[in-house]
Amino acid sequence: MRAVVQRVSQASVRVDEQICGAIGHGLLVLLGVGKNDTEQDAMLLADKIVNLRIFDDAQGLMNLSLIETQGEMLVVSQFTLFGDCRKGRRPSYSTAAPPTEAVRLYEQFLREVRAKKITVAAGKFQAMMNVTLVNNGPVTLLLDTEKQF
Repeated sequence: MRAVVQRVSQASVRVDEQICGAIGHGLLVLLGVGKNDTEQDAMLLADKIVNLRIFDDAQGLMNLSLIETQGEMLVVSQFTLFGDCRKGRRPSYSTAAPPTEAVRLYEQFLREVRAKKITVAAGKFQAMMNVTLVNNGPVTLLLDTEKQF
């Protein structure tokens, strides 16, 4: 699984001009599922993200996690994170999971985060979405379970 994690002061996602998910302070996670990903990847990635110490403490140092700050998470499926642009001009998505498997692991990831008592909002799987965010910092991280983060 691959994730682009952005620390935000607010974020929302719209489908057909309707907001389907919105958060205040927390993390926007763009999540891609690869064809070799498993439930274990969803569990490990969820645990890693909610425990990343990327929020400021009282001294202004990035020492606190999403759990410690009681932040929220907006998760948006993004198969294009598996786009391979090494050849030609059109990305290949051959390493992305097929939709039926991807939605299963995407939902598993959501369940894992919710089990940690995080308020989670989500986009709509396989929909055309418009994402709006205010990146705080800016702080943006890339995680990949294949590379062990």
